[in-house]
Amino acid sequence: MTTFRNLNVYTKSKELVKQIYELLKKFPREEQFALSDQLRRAVISIPSNIAEGSGRNSQKDQAHFYNIAYGSLMEVFSQLDIACDLGYISQEEFNQLELLINEEAKMLSGLIAKRKQPIAQRPQTCSSAS
Repeated sequence: MTTFRNLNVYTKSKELVKQIYELLKKFPREEQFALSDQLRRAVISIPSNIAEGSGRNSQKDQAHFYNIAYGSLMEVFSQLDIACDLGYISQEEFNQLELLINEEAKMLSGLIAKRKQPIAQRPQTCSSAS
């Protein structure tokens, strides 16, 4: 049985969660309930929605949750950009995370596109009456 845990996109999203949580340890204390909290919620939403989407039966429902994961990924990217502008993370840290985010975005986009394609119909076979 294939589960969400076997998906590369899920594995990469967990990697992003770990990296963000490590970065948040360096944020100023006054950001604990502001930007830090928002980043934490957004990044954890990515693997959570991938898991929830994979548990849905219809491709439309799956695509919906993968789209939410993609939106959360873009939210994380925006918040990291702000954190970089505020000096909470270095440009180098931002650039490294941007690479991971771009990779994750491509994988999620592919997953979404695949779910939006119509399911191929089985070829019609003729039965001959002999």
